[in-house]
Amino acid sequence: MESSFSTITIIHWAAVVIYVLATIFNVAGLIFRKERAAGISYLLVGAGLAVHGIGILWWWKIVGHGPYIGRFEVLSSQAWMGLFLFMVFAHFLPKIRPASILVFPAAFLMIAIGIFFEPQVKMLPPTLRSVWLVLHVTFYKISVCTLLVALAFSLFYILRKRTGMLWLSRLPDMETMDILAFRFAGFSFTFWAIAMLAGSIWAYESWGRFWGWDPIETWSLITWVAFGIYLHLRRFFGLKGEAAAYLYILCFLLSVLSLFLTPLIGGSVHSEYFK
Repeated sequence: MESSFSTITIIHWAAVVIYVLATIFNVAGLIFRKERAAGISYLLVGAGLAVHGIGILWWWKIVGHGPYIGRFEVLSSQAWMGLFLFMVFAHFLPKIRPASILVFPAAFLMIAIGIFFEPQVKMLPPTLRSVWLVLHVTFYKISVCTLLVALAFSLFYILRKRTGMLWLSRLPDMETMDILAFRFAGFSFTFWAIAMLAGSIWAYESWGRFWGWDPIETWSLITWVAFGIYLHLRRFFGLKGEAAAYLYILCFLLSVLSLFLTPLIGGSVHSEYFK
């Protein structure tokens, strides 16, 4: 078992190195307008996803359940899913490719933090195994990917307006960046809602109640409402531009608190598995 842990850790560090190299080529490609470097960065991410995916599947085989219990496997699988979805989105929507300057480093940082916590086997009781748990976790992971894309364009908007960085002028125009942030925030809001709904059904199957108001459930609902307010203000009260970008960043920070920090405090069903 120990040799398997060591191998899993080595595989994950290998993925981190590949993603770091991809980030370097990607930043060079964006800032110095080197299309060849940008192309290499995407090839490296593809290679990293293959190596990283092997590590996740191996870990899955060892622990006997999907990568959604324990900080290491949650962060590792979140990084993989986020990068994979971004590559798919970027293929069909080339305008969002500049968001890679944020998505790529976010991925290797999540893996590195997960390794820092050290891989530990967390067993999932058979009574809690359900397709609703898989859906619950999967839709949150999709939501995180779209949150990052919206964050990137909100930051781009503010930086372009407030600074004279030359490379920012090569990004889509201000109106397009504003709309992209709005639309991806809408994606996040929708997927977040589906994730909460699937989690409620899973909770009913497991404990006989849909909602328990534990810290994670409560903060998840607060975050969803915050994103709802952001979208409502944009859609019906004309909020846009820099003010919308700042409000989105506040909502994003709330989502980080809800997803990654709340499980570390207090006692709840969620935190027992995430500690």
